[in-house]
Amino acid sequence: MSATGETRNSESKAPEEGAVTERHEERTVSRRLRPSALMLFEIVRREGAEELTRPSVSLFWSGVAAGLAISFSLAGVGMVYASTEPGALRTLLMPLGYVIGFLIVVFGRLQLFTENTIAAILPLAADFRPATLRRVLKLNAVVLAANLAGAALAALAIALTPVLEPDHLEGVKAVAQKAMDRTWLETLTLGIPAGFLVAAMVWMMPAAKGAEVFVVTAIIYTLGLGEFAHVVVGAVEAGVLMIAGQANPVSAVFGFVLPALIGNIIGGTALFAVLAYAQIRDEVRQGRNAKKA
Repeated sequence: MSATGETRNSESKAPEEGAVTERHEERTVSRRLRPSALMLFEIVRREGAEELTRPSVSLFWSGVAAGLAISFSLAGVGMVYASTEPGALRTLLMPLGYVIGFLIVVFGRLQLFTENTIAAILPLAADFRPATLRRVLKLNAVVLAANLAGAALAALAIALTPVLEPDHLEGVKAVAQKAMDRTWLETLTLGIPAGFLVAAMVWMMPAAKGAEVFVVTAIIYTLGLGEFAHVVVGAVEAGVLMIAGQANPVSAVFGFVLPALIGNIIGGTALFAVLAYAQIRDEVRQGRNAKKA
């Protein structure tokens, strides 16, 4: 081959190699960039939209499983309580027991009411229609009822069977009694950050990129350390104490479970979901207008 031919080949290869390098750099940058708020919104919105189309029977059994799974959080806390002496070490270790039930729910893709306070609301916020509102209300009603049914079954198992060692069961009762001793307003107030934290966890998961376990652990550890009130865990706590004869059913349901539920809704929907949508509302509208044009 002549020197001229070799020169031409090298010149033709140079742009190709440059293009390959540029594409590689673009992929590297894309992997390192955090997803935008609009992208996070769209991911969570689509997941919520998919949930709204699922059959009620599927949602119900998934919700029952979530109610059962979340009882492991209470059991874990009770075990740590019974296995440690009062003091700073117990305080720091107990929230780790709280994490296990939520890990099962999140990675098992089970239906938990507090997760739906944001996932199901975003499709409604993006495109408010009466039909979507009915589906959102139906989903939340089915999932909440299923979660409470699962929590009731878990409470029966914890209180009436030897699934836990006697000292661990006493630890569960001690933890539950501390939660039940709060006033109605205290429980509602502590339910707000619980709802906010769980909604934040759902929002953060698409950006976790392999760190999902850490995100769930960090969020739920904080929830447990702050002793914030979660309605489904609280339902298990109330159920165990009622079966043991240590709580009045009326005060347990209306004085503890109900305010925790209200607080979770306020924190997850009225605060986090609304704020999450507010930050990208104009971008969503601009996108819609561009498509129409």
